[in-house]
This record gives sequence, structure tokens and C-alpha cells, in this order.
Amino acid sequence: MNLSRVLRFGAIIAICALAVDGGAQAAMRTLSSGVNLANLDRTCKPCADFYQFADGGWLKSHTIPAAYSRFGTFNELSDRNRNVIHSILDSLAKTKAAPGSNDQKLADFYGSCMNTAAIEAGGIKPLDADFKAIDGLTSVQGLAPLVARLQLDGVTAFFRFNAGADDKDSRMNIAQVDQSGLGLPDRDYYTKADAKSQTLRDEYTAHVAKMFTLLGESADRASADAATVMAMETTLAQNSMTRVARRDPEAVYHKMDEAKLTSLAPNFNWAAFFAASHVKPGAINVASTDFAKAFSTQLGTWNTDQIKTYLRWHLVHAFATSLPKAFDDADFDFYSKTLNGTTAQSERWKRCASATDATLGEALGQIYVTKTFSPQAKTNALAMVQNIKETFRDDLSSLNWMSDATRKRAVGKLDAFILKIGYPDKWRDYGNLPIVKGPFVANTLASARFETLRNYAMIGKPVDRTEWGMTPPTVNAYYNPSINEIVFPAGILQPPFFDASADMAVNYGGIGAVIGHESTHGFDDEGSQFDKDGNLKNWWSAADSARFKQRTQCIVKQYNELSPLPGVNENGALVVGEATADLGGLTIAYKAFEKWQSTHPRRVLDGFTPEQRFFLGWANVWASLQRPEATKLRANTDVHAYDKFRVNATLADMPQFATAYFCKLNDAMVRPPAERCQIW
Repeated sequence: MNLSRVLRFGAIIAICALAVDGGAQAAMRTLSSGVNLANLDRTCKPCADFYQFADGGWLKSHTIPAAYSRFGTFNELSDRNRNVIHSILDSLAKTKAAPGSNDQKLADFYGSCMNTAAIEAGGIKPLDADFKAIDGLTSVQGLAPLVARLQLDGVTAFFRFNAGADDKDSRMNIAQVDQSGLGLPDRDYYTKADAKSQTLRDEYTAHVAKMFTLLGESADRASADAATVMAMETTLAQNSMTRVARRDPEAVYHKMDEAKLTSLAPNFNWAAFFAASHVKPGAINVASTDFAKAFSTQLGTWNTDQIKTYLRWHLVHAFATSLPKAFDDADFDFYSKTLNGTTAQSERWKRCASATDATLGEALGQIYVTKTFSPQAKTNALAMVQNIKETFRDDLSSLNWMSDATRKRAVGKLDAFILKIGYPDKWRDYGNLPIVKGPFVANTLASARFETLRNYAMIGKPVDRTEWGMTPPTVNAYYNPSINEIVFPAGILQPPFFDASADMAVNYGGIGAVIGHESTHGFDDEGSQFDKDGNLKNWWSAADSARFKQRTQCIVKQYNELSPLPGVNENGALVVGEATADLGGLTIAYKAFEKWQSTHPRRVLDGFTPEQRFFLGWANVWASLQRPEATKLRANTDVHAYDKFRVNATLADMPQFATAYFCKLNDAMVRPPAERCQIW
């Protein structure tokens, strides 16, 4: 999901619990731990490898479906949600909805995606106007309006432009200009000199050439054009910031006006770009000034033919999955097969249901929540969030490494958290989005322009603090530092992931850890730099900041020493935020569970104590299988570590786990006290 930089997303987490349905079975809940015992591998001792002990049975009984690069309990729950979406869309397709209504748009968008005959008949014709605009470029001086046009249509050419909260005045949205314009997942794919990286670049160049041939070019010209794209993107990549460097919010904050931006990057006509984008930018944050300078310099060296080649590629790349099968298959062959190891496309209805959720998610979400998320479920979830928040408040109030002044501001920030549970209070208006029964790419093009214009309209206006960055069916959660909010969509707050009538030890180890995770994101290496109002502002004393950095550097060191595959290493500096939230979130969730348990009867269920069930709930979240290609890709680009490490590395730092399972100091799951990391 490509969302604004200000949304620092938390872990994608799901729990594998034993779903129990039906009146006759409801009474059994009091006798069941909620842990699926078949998931266990009792040949492995929990103190030797808890991930294997808790999930080994699941790992043995499952395989990765052909359409997945990674498959785990998260995917199982996500698939269940998609089945609900499917039934909703199928039902809408059988009814006659009022023209212009949400129901009509949902039915026609989904229907156009499913109508492969119309997609084939339409070809690339809906993109003809943009291709003609590219072909009509006669000089570099005329580039700005063309780039604006393409970006309005959802094509991220050369750089990214959007509205986003001003990091140092979080009340207002300002224009944001950021590095972008690459076809590979990250700058490092262009800059690494090893043989595997070179091979991947060759495969990417071949893919670009394939797409040019589908546009009608000869093999020789397509090969030459692909080489041009590769050369131009390499230059952009070489002048892009690394993902690790971008983790520092101060490093990507450079506020200026249009005149200063023009002085910084004079070879691009910014005034013409803004005019063609229908915006008056006022203040602009230029995230990477070095990238902006380099882009301007390169415009003095690229000719119009090269630029047109680059733009043609990015146009077809942006809409490949909405075009006829030949384009869609070619896109899948590289981005799914080569990069992720996936061997087959998902069924068409699954892809169309997901696309509908991504495009009309709040229209779809209004129906989805009536079927899956009751008012009582929302009340129960809110109560759990409040308990964990209060537990975190108690923890912050007693930290021995934080001074009183910083502690007071930390508690104030936590108290100011905005809580969003289940779904928005104010639903998005899709009235100006035209959806028709015609070719699917026409609807995706209209949707992209609608969303871009909606975003641009926020520039210079107050931040809408009621807006959501995820749709209700999403199995995920996030913390947004600019609003200082934690957000939990309905998709993650439902059985078997969250069931308030089930064993609370498992619930606290699962959804409780998610709540704790997102809460502590407000105090990780990035979130800690934003104050209670969402402003990028130092609120730490120098001594406290140094102590905090020392504690997070402990996590960086631990993860740098982990390797999910031979020759593939974790990047501690990349995953430190998520790893900090894993450790802090699980620690806070455990303390919250202890508080809950203190007023409820202790029971041994299925042979496990409440504390043991808590940690099983956490481990079951991460039961997953992953293709080697996907593991390599995630190690390079993902701020989340390998799933097994998120279990074992986190638990090895927690003496509470060692106590629960009677582990000894020399056991593999027990890190020596002097080497343990502890934040909260």
C-alpha cells in the first residue's frame, strides 16, 4: 500500500485461534484455551526454539499456495475477510442500484474488473490520451505540465507530489515533493554491485523491453528503450536517500516556498507544474533536496526522446494489472514471480475484490462492518485498548531511566492519543467518482484521478483528523505520529483474532500485543521525535535522549546478527522501529494481562498456565511460510523483521517468558541479562 510518508505503519499481525461457533459449542469456550494444539511441535522444547514449539505443527501441515509469496495466519484471516467482501459484491451485482450510488459504483467497479472480455476488447485505448500527450512533448521546457497530467492520473513520474501534514505544524496540510520514479522496489537494487543484483537488473530490463513490445515496438527498439529507462532510473536511484536515512524525520523535512524550490531545481518549471496540477502550493516540504537538485541537473542532459521513453514505461507500468492479459501476465512474471517467487496468479475474483476494497474501501466498509463488527465488539475492543493504554501510562510513570520532566511530557503524549476503533465516524464521499461498466482500466484511471484530486485539495487546509489511512476490512493497524493516533480497523478486531468471549490470555497475547505495539510506536526511534500534538519537536532532555538511543541501539545490534537465509542478513537500523514496538508492545500487553488476571480466576487450560497461553498467543500470530525470493526482498525493503525473529528475538529479551516456561539461563531462548534489550 502506497500511503503518505507520515503514516508509520505498525506490524501486520494476525492470530491463529481455535474458532468455536454455534450455540452448542459456545459452552466449550470455558474448557478450551483458544490455542490450536495441532499447531504445536512437542518434539521441540519451548526454551530451545519457541517459534518451532508453538508453530511447528502449523508449519508442517501447511504449504505456500501458488498465488502467495508468503502465507501465514495473517493471510488466513485476510482471506476470510475477502470472502465476506466477495459475498457483498456478488450480492450487489444481482441488484439494480440507483445510478451514482455507492452500491452502483461498487458493483460496476468489481464487474468491470471481472469482465475480461471487455478488458481485452478495450486494449490500451483508455490510456490513448496520455500516450498522445507524451508523444506530443517537444522540449524539456514543456515537461512540467505533462508530468502534472500523468501524476493526476496516478503515474508517479520522476518524483512524488502530494498533500501531507506539515511535520512541524501538524494542524495544516502542505505540499510534499519527494524522491520517486523507480520501477524496482528500492534504490539499492540499482546501486549494489554483487552478481545477484546485476542479474536482477538484467531481468528487470528484459521486463521493461517486454512491455514496450506489447505496446507495439520492435524487439530492437524495445531493447534500446529499456536500456534508456534503466539508465535514467539508475541516475535517480543514485541520488535517492536510503531507507535507513529516511527514518530520521528531520532528514526529510525541508520547508520552503515555490521561489526557493525553483532556485533549488531550476531546470523544471515548477510554476507550470503547480498550475497544471490545479494547486497553489504555498509552503512546500522537499523531502530530499539532493534528489531535487540531481533531478534538475539531469533534465539538462536528457533529451526529449529519452524522457518520452521513460514516461511511456511508467504509464504502462502504472496500469499494467488493469490492461489485457498479456500486460497483466508480464507484470506478474517479473514483480510476483521474479521478485517474490510466486508461481501463479490469484483467482480473478480475489484480485478484483481486493482492488475494489483499495479503491472504494469506505463504501464497501460501510456494508462490511454491519456483517462482521457489532457495536458490542467495538465496545469490548475499546475497553481492551483503554486497559493497555492505562498500563502503559503506569509504566511510563515509573521508568527508572527517564527523568521527571521527560516522563511528564511522555505521559502527556500518551494521554493525548486519538483512538480509532473499527471504522470511521465520518465516511468518505465518492460522489465525484465516475464508475462505469466499461473497460476496467477506464475505472482505475478515473479512480486514480479522483483520489489524486481529493488529496491535492487538502493542500493549505487544516488536517482532517477524522480521516483513516486504512479501510475497515483491513487486517492491520497503524500509528500516525502527525495526528498522534492509534488505529485498529474492524478487519483485525474479530474472531478468531479477537474474541472477548474466548480465553483472554490468548487475546492479550494476540490483539493485546498489537495494541501495545501501535501504542509504543509513538515512542520508537521515529515516533519519539513527535510531540503530543503531532509536531516534529524535541521534547526529550539530552540525557534521556542519549539513554533512549542506547537502548534502541541494543536492538539494532541484536538484529544485525540475525540471518533468515544464508547470505541474507537483517538490517538492524531498518527494522529497529518495528522491533522496538514488538518488544515494548508485548511487554506492555503482558503487564496489562497481569492486571486483568489479578481480578480473574487462574486456570490451567490444555495443560498451559495463563502466562504460557499469553506467549502462545503471540507466537501463533507469526506462524508463516515464506519463499526465499520474498525473504530477500523483505530483508532489503521491509521495516519488519523475519517472522521467526519477531517471536524468538523478542521473547529472549523478556524474563517474563523465561519464568513462564521455566527456562534456564543457558537455554537458547534466554538472553544473558547483560545482553538483554529493554525499553519499557
